[in-house]
Amino acid sequence: MKTEIMVRRGVLAIAFAGLLACGAYAQDPTPQQQDIKQDKKDIKNDKRDLAKDRADRNADQKDINKDKSDLNKDRADRNADQKDINHDRKDLNKDRADRNADQRDINKDKSQLASDDKKYGANSTQAQADRKDLHADRVDRNKDQKDINHDRTDLNKDRADRNADQRDINHDRKDLSKDRQDRNKDQKDINKDKKDLHKDRKDLRHDKRGH
Repeated sequence: MKTEIMVRRGVLAIAFAGLLACGAYAQDPTPQQQDIKQDKKDIKNDKRDLAKDRADRNADQKDINKDKSDLNKDRADRNADQKDINHDRKDLNKDRADRNADQRDINKDKSQLASDDKKYGANSTQAQADRKDLHADRVDRNKDQKDINHDRTDLNKDRADRNADQRDINHDRKDLSKDRQDRNKDQKDINKDKKDLHKDRKDLRHDKRGH
């Protein structure tokens, strides 16, 4: 009786161990299944990388477009300021010429007044006319000097604006160059991601066929 019981227990133990072994074998994935799982994971990662790099590339392209727009605007401002500078220089040269001409008239009036004072007297009609001319020429000379001072102010301001615009242009060029480099790098990453995705899809098809 005891022997029979022991035999039964032994048979049951062997059967149970066999079931455990079969279950464990059934739960362990095969190398093919592991490869397929890894391929799917790689494909998912490739798609995520590709989407991110495309987003980065598109953002860089927007930055490039904005840099180009800023550069064009700053160049237009710089060119407009240069035109203002050229105009200010012409005005300044003209006002200086007028001021110098008025000064020559003043010097001539002074000489004429001294001569007429001596020849006709200080209260003579000629002397009074000379004083009137001298006063008018001094008024003109002073007005021209004010114009010169105003032209200098305009010229200095326009030069400052032109220089600021040039600095903006230089800054825009740097930004544009950097954003282009970033865009090109992202495009290379995209191309690499596409190759990786293509390879991983090929690996998945190969693993599914089992050879």
